[in-house]
Amino acid sequence: MPPLISDAEEMLSENKNPFWMHAKKQLFLACDDNDSVIGRIAAIIDYNYITFQDDKCGFFGFFECYNDVEAAGSLLSSAKNWLKEQNIDRMIGPMNPSTNNECGFLSEGFDMPPSFMMTYTPRYYLRLVEQYGLKKVKELYAYNMEVSEDSRIDRLKRVVAIAKKKLPSLEIRTMQESSFEEDLKAVKSIYNRAWEKNWGFVPWSDEEITDIASKLKTLIIPQMVIIAEAAGSPVGILISLPDYNYALKKLNGRLFPFGIFKFLYYRKKIDNLRLIVMGVIKEYRHKGIEAVMYEKGLKNALKLGYKNCELSWVLEDNIMTRRSAEMMKGRIYKKYAIYGN
Repeated sequence: MPPLISDAEEMLSENKNPFWMHAKKQLFLACDDNDSVIGRIAAIIDYNYITFQDDKCGFFGFFECYNDVEAAGSLLSSAKNWLKEQNIDRMIGPMNPSTNNECGFLSEGFDMPPSFMMTYTPRYYLRLVEQYGLKKVKELYAYNMEVSEDSRIDRLKRVVAIAKKKLPSLEIRTMQESSFEEDLKAVKSIYNRAWEKNWGFVPWSDEEITDIASKLKTLIIPQMVIIAEAAGSPVGILISLPDYNYALKKLNGRLFPFGIFKFLYYRKKIDNLRLIVMGVIKEYRHKGIEAVMYEKGLKNALKLGYKNCELSWVLEDNIMTRRSAEMMKGRIYKKYAIYGN
């Protein structure tokens, strides 16, 4: 499925994407003997990542290539050598351009289309990077859950009752359009605190969260943004978005001049969700808040007529989130791999 051309251009634009305020890149193309482009790659340095993770490591990303070992090797070498020129010896990827965006090569689940803001890459990419000498350094999972599987409700009710008894001040609400800006601050605060110890995590800057919000504001379903508060302060979030890829695949990469009408028509027919964010700050974990947010989200999804939900992506070693997904009867149905030297 082709991405929106305008989104791809904006992602790489230093004038439009605030990510490049703390990062830099070098782009490379591979051409055959007829000067036809057969591959591309970006070498990326995210200084926020290096500082926050204390890891002097660069990225490769936006990798696309024909099934050509020589071309792939030349692209990866170009990225690696440019990073070395910047005094960075380690390289991992693909990051497009960071873990806050699309990342990873698809390694299982090739018979299914990608969900919104997730990658789809050919199987042979794995062979190309492995033949070059890169090794898998991390695996990411996508879980599939049936929203209509209502046997979870009774189980969740028991956990919710216990959680509310332990935390009488716990309140669960949904995002309100009237307080969008205020809720946005809560989302940023929880996101940056809840994920700070995760592998590869980089906190959103103020400019990035504002940019993300401006793009997602018209796509968010308020009932599917769940905010947990304890003693009046936000402590947890759960955000699900409709799987807009169902509509976007009809556009062939172009929203204008006529694609917008197709998008508006097909978005009404979307019955799948992608749960993109679920987290609780450290001080309030293991208190059942995740289950309370799951229950609220599940009930709202059922009311809105959604049938399935993808929970992605989840780190292979994020045991707590994996257990939560399995408690919700989710099953791993796609895997993604991050490679490095």
